[in-house]
Order: sequence, then C-alpha cells, then structure tokens
Amino acid sequence: MPMGRPALARRHGSCHPWSRAGPTLQRDSDLDNLTHALVGAAIAKAGAERATPLALGTLVVAANAPDIDILAFTAGEAFALSFRRGLTHGWPALAVLPFVVTGCMLAWDRWVRRRARPELPPARFAAILLLSVVGLATHPTLDWLNIYGMRWSLPFDGSWSYGDALFIIDPWIWLVLGGGLAAVSSPTRRGWVGWSLLVMATTALMLLGVGGPPAVVWMMAVGVIIGLRLHFGPLVRGRRRAMAAVCVAVAGYIVAMLASDRAAGSLVMAEASARGLDATDVLVAPVRGNPLRGEVEVQTPDGYVPGTFRWTGRPRVTLRPEALVPLRDVGDLDEAMAERILEVATRRPPLSHYLVWARYPYVRVSPMEDGWLVHVGDVRYDDEPAAGELGGMSALVTPSEVP
Repeated sequence: MPMGRPALARRHGSCHPWSRAGPTLQRDSDLDNLTHALVGAAIAKAGAERATPLALGTLVVAANAPDIDILAFTAGEAFALSFRRGLTHGWPALAVLPFVVTGCMLAWDRWVRRRARPELPPARFAAILLLSVVGLATHPTLDWLNIYGMRWSLPFDGSWSYGDALFIIDPWIWLVLGGGLAAVSSPTRRGWVGWSLLVMATTALMLLGVGGPPAVVWMMAVGVIIGLRLHFGPLVRGRRRAMAAVCVAVAGYIVAMLASDRAAGSLVMAEASARGLDATDVLVAPVRGNPLRGEVEVQTPDGYVPGTFRWTGRPRVTLRPEALVPLRDVGDLDEAMAERILEVATRRPPLSHYLVWARYPYVRVSPMEDGWLVHVGDVRYDDEPAAGELGGMSALVTPSEVP
C-alpha cells in the first residue's frame, strides 16, 4: 500500500442498517431474509404453485437456502467475512443445492405431509427440482445487488463482484411484494395475525430507522393496501396475473436502480476529475429508504475521498477532499520497518480474513508499550462501533515477531 497522509477523523454516522444517526453504508452482509422469502412466495403466487404440491414451501426454502453459510459465524466474525458469499452462493453451489433442497422437500412430503394426510397427491420430483433451481438463483442475484458483494465462482475464483444498487434492506421491495401477496391471499386467522405482526414490525422499522418523507409515503401506501384489502377482499380473479405484474414491477425497480447507480458513478467520476482528483474507482452506495440519494467514496492513489450524491437538488455530487482517509498511516515509522510490521500482522487472523473481504481497505499503525497496534478498516463501513467487526479489525505485533 502506498504511503498516505496522517489519518483524519471521519464518520458517516452509525453503520447499523436502521440507525437514525445520519447517512450510513450498509452493515449487514446479506439482503435481508424477509426479501428472499417474499420473492420466493411471489413467484409461487404468480403461477408456479400450480406445478406441484409444496411449490410455495420449496420456493421460500430455496430462496433462503444459501444462507446456510451463516454457520461460519460459529468460527468468529473474521472467519465468516472470508467465508460467506462464496461456497453456498456461487455457481458451483447452484449446481448442488437444488438437489439438497429437493431431497429435503420430498422427505418432508413423504414422512410428514402425506403421513398425516395419505389422501394428498405427492409432490413431483421434476417440478420440485426446477422450483429449487429458480428459488436458489434468486438468492445470490439479490445479494449481489448491495455493496457487500458476491464471489460467484468459488472455489475456482475468489474474485468479488458488486451490484451497488440496493440498500441491504429495501423497504420498497417489501412494500410491493408484501402488498401484492396480501392482496391476493386468503389467510386463516393465524395468517392474519402473522400479516398484522409483519406490518407492525416493518412500519416500526420505517418510522424509527428512516423517518421523514419515506416513512410518510410508507404509511400512506400501507394504509391504502389495508383499506383495499378489507373493502374488496382477495383478488379472486386474475390473482396470478396480478402477482406476475408485481414481480415485473420489482424487476423493473431493480433494473432502474442498477441504471441509476451506473449513471451516478459517471457523474461522480466527472466531478472528481473536475476537482483535480486522480480517481481510480468510485462507489455510490445506496442509503436506507431513499433511492434518490447515495453515499460516495472516491478512491485515489493516496486514499479515499468521501462525499454524497443526490438526484434531486443541486449540487448532485458533493466531495470532501479535506476528509480524505489515507490508504496507509504508519506515523513516524520508517518504510522498511512499517513493511515488516504489516507483513506480520496481515498474514495472520483476524486481519488475513478481513482482507479477503475488504474492498476499500486502509491501515493504521499505532505505537504501543509492547509493540504496534495494526488496524485494518474498510471505508464502506468505517470503524464505527455499531458496525461490529465489519468496520475494522486490529492486531498487536510485538517486537519479537518482527524479523
């Protein structure tokens, strides 16, 4: 890493995905599982549930199955950072997991569902397998859309790929998919309780975590959906077409967000050039609840320049070169000594795990009584306490370890 100027204090605000402490980059590693489940359910209600018994359950289970790698957290968050979004999410996994999901669903069908009710028709192997493929494919596609990234080809290639289009929790996808499902469903009393709890929980998150005009729009839209549902009941006719339209609308929203991010990136790059910055890469990270704004990081040979982006108002791009975060701050250490210390620190966990995942890393070396504290962070998440170990990790290097 090239030498940088001394580190300047900077904060984007808390990195918790629903914090109100100002603009924030995403903390969590996955697009939330509610979205994955709603996508699977929407595909089922759009017509796929006619293919076989257990179609709905298969799609919902398959849409969440890649997150089995959450078990990596049992080995610590540092290890999980280097492990997740790979083996269970990429192309090789998509060739194996459909058979695992299919086996589980057929076992449930035989030993639970039809044992309780033998008169029910059995689930069809070919249909369950096909639906497993579809549901599983939606998971990494959605995960790729945020700034955390995906490794599509592990174990053959560990390269990360990033969509940068959606915030980790996108309430507007919740609203469209959940509203569509609520409009076409005929829930039992228990189902109504579940829907009510879901509406209250998501509305609370919008009010407490986003607030402002987005929360007002959310509450108005939820009120309209509830009013129409109570007045007209379920859409008995054309419900599959209605859900197909909902799926198309969500797909259109995602495409629009991808196009928006690419266009915003071009504008940020142009502004960086106009400011005399030697930009090697730019990130326009989506923010919670507002698809018209983004947080900016401009990578230069010296470090990272933060800023903001907005489609409404002027200026669209605001950069803060004075708040540059250097790639490396080693204080008064000479170059050769700094290199040896960093070599020791970054070869061992937790820093070695962290650097597998880090997209925009920076390092700081601070002298301590018993050696040097090496801190590695990623400017996507900064070093806020609320970000947990996503914000950065540290390791102590003692003089006896330095060759």
